[in-house]
Amino acid sequence: MTSYRNNAKGHGLLDAIVGPFETLKIRIRELYEGDTPGCIKFRYALLGLDIVIVLFIIATSFLPRTGVIEAFDIVFGVLILADFAARMISSRQPLRDLARLSTWTDIVVIISFLAPLTGEAGGFLRAFRTLRLLRDYRMVARLRTDSAFFRKNEDVVFAVTNLGVFVFVMTGVVYETQKSHNPQITNYADALYFTVTALTTTGFGDITLPGTMGRLITVVIMIFGVTLFLNLAKALLAPSKVRFPCPVCGLQRHDVDAVHCKACGTILNIPDEGVD
Repeated sequence: MTSYRNNAKGHGLLDAIVGPFETLKIRIRELYEGDTPGCIKFRYALLGLDIVIVLFIIATSFLPRTGVIEAFDIVFGVLILADFAARMISSRQPLRDLARLSTWTDIVVIISFLAPLTGEAGGFLRAFRTLRLLRDYRMVARLRTDSAFFRKNEDVVFAVTNLGVFVFVMTGVVYETQKSHNPQITNYADALYFTVTALTTTGFGDITLPGTMGRLITVVIMIFGVTLFLNLAKALLAPSKVRFPCPVCGLQRHDVDAVHCKACGTILNIPDEGVD
């Protein structure tokens, strides 16, 4: 009888804990997934925070470390950690989320902000935060609804973002791998200069990366950089498309003045915002 009472007390205590925790999960999930004005404002605030963090990363990459910068590091690290914890708590499938690249980039960024890193060391790790920008499909869907500019220039926005991430990450890689033994790479600006000249295949030759590792890094910058540049050129020069799912075959992208789906011939009824 005593054992039964102890078990009952144990279950009651568990229910008392699980109940509020489930309520917390539901409330957090509503913030990240809901369609109420408050939830939408919350997600725009997160997007704004991402943009501020990226600008902070870029700006401080060229500045000496100071107490003020380190204090901001801690503040941003705590904010990213809170966002990460909230996403994991509210996740319906946390194990699957742990397998996503965006989850691990957040972990890397949190460590780089909160770990006692000095100088410019680890700066390129923080650049991975940029990968979170516009990678949330709910945020992208919201921007398509709210912003005519984003709807018209979505491909360009993604192309510019991807190219910017690549340049910033590769600049960090060049700096971290060359600063200790390459007298031509003395600061982040030198690394950025080399990355851009290699990426554009200009190749002035005034800064080079010696050794096998240096040549491999240069090859990676040139090959992937040219590819990203071509994607950006394609997005800028290709005829504009409108995103509208075909009700029959599901084709997403069509010409702005399309009447029929190119894939199946179904008559489309694409909303027209009118002439500017």
